[in-house]
Amino acid sequence: MFVYQELAARAEEGRPVRVGLIGAGKFGSMFLSQVATTPALEVTVIADLDPALAKEACRTVGWPASLIDRTTFVEDALAMMKAGGVDVVVEATGNPVAGVIHALEAIRNGLHIIMVNVEADVLAGPLLAQEARRADVVYSMAYGDQPALTCELVEWARATGFDVVAAGKGTKYLPQFHTSTPDTVWDHYGLSPEQAAKAGMKSQMFNSFLDGTKSALEMAAIANGTGLTPPPDGLLFPPAGMDDLATVLRPSSEGGQLHHKGQVEVVSSLERDGRPVFKDLRWGVYVVIEAPNDYAAACFRQYGMNTDASGRYSAMYKPFHLIGLELNISILSAALLNKPTGMTNGFRGDVVATAKRDLKAGELLDGEGGFTIWGKLYPADTSLQLGGLPIGLAHNVKLISDISAGSPVRWQDVEIDETLNIVKFRRKMEADYSTQSAD
Repeated sequence: MFVYQELAARAEEGRPVRVGLIGAGKFGSMFLSQVATTPALEVTVIADLDPALAKEACRTVGWPASLIDRTTFVEDALAMMKAGGVDVVVEATGNPVAGVIHALEAIRNGLHIIMVNVEADVLAGPLLAQEARRADVVYSMAYGDQPALTCELVEWARATGFDVVAAGKGTKYLPQFHTSTPDTVWDHYGLSPEQAAKAGMKSQMFNSFLDGTKSALEMAAIANGTGLTPPPDGLLFPPAGMDDLATVLRPSSEGGQLHHKGQVEVVSSLERDGRPVFKDLRWGVYVVIEAPNDYAAACFRQYGMNTDASGRYSAMYKPFHLIGLELNISILSAALLNKPTGMTNGFRGDVVATAKRDLKAGELLDGEGGFTIWGKLYPADTSLQLGGLPIGLAHNVKLISDISAGSPVRWQDVEIDETLNIVKFRRKMEADYSTQSAD
């Protein structure tokens, strides 16, 4: 992807790419830190529930006063998109319901939409992508986040003629993390609650990274954007370092730990006894490929690639991701090339609310990263068959059934307002894909 030359031309013409940012949290702030040093890129409007805090974020990342003065700060993201003056919208709230609403409004107003909000993308991305295609606007994953970077590796592998055996990312994982709560999360990060609060770190958000929910969401997004599929009963999180990817991430029939070829999976940076994995991939992404012939396998050896014992499986990886610091790539790809950096094109993976402990009827579910549930990855067909409640709609809803620890929560287990637009939108998506599966 070569966008800088296009951007330089826009700078000479005085035609900047105009961005509207929704949400000036950590991801948004990282993106904002790059704006002042990028030619022909302007953030004209920032919408945040606390505009004063958003303005302070701009100061914190080093914006000069003159740049802040040229930027409009508002609370109402919907009004911002209706008002014009932007070409690309960045949705970085992390709220699944708000994300769907904002994406639909951007599409209605003919604006490209970059979905930092993977929670919203997994909740309703297949249908949002359809709406974007009809409106001839770009609906894109966010470059810098692991799903888009993994999709890029999958594209590279397929375009160069390799079969993709597995793709995904690394994380810090132990089985007991699934029951972690906002009260216990900092123990696993080696921080005190006071240290975390001083750094502005939110316990429920960080707990969603630890308890497996965020990994499930990101793997669902990759599956829905690439055609790869989830394992049948959730991620296994096998320990694996960079040198071991091709050995661990082979099908079990060939000595590896995959259920099948063409699978998404997350590798752990910790052995099951808590020891660190050698050369772990905690911050990175990977793709495991298979040589299509003996000649290609020989080239793997000749050019120093790590392979399994057979020499036919190898891995390409990126050891780090820079999150919002890399987001410009998505914005410029949409605005200048009219192309996404990864996009949902089907419904293959879903993330279902799963009980962290025995839950009783009458309790309120508290959503991603909370005290009651974590998000487990399922094949979409399995989720539809069991009637699983998507994690994105499992916040502040009341249980009407007892749920045992480790069991999925179903639509029928909760009181939910079926007249809400977001519920109807998700239900429509489920109905559409149920019909396709039946066909």
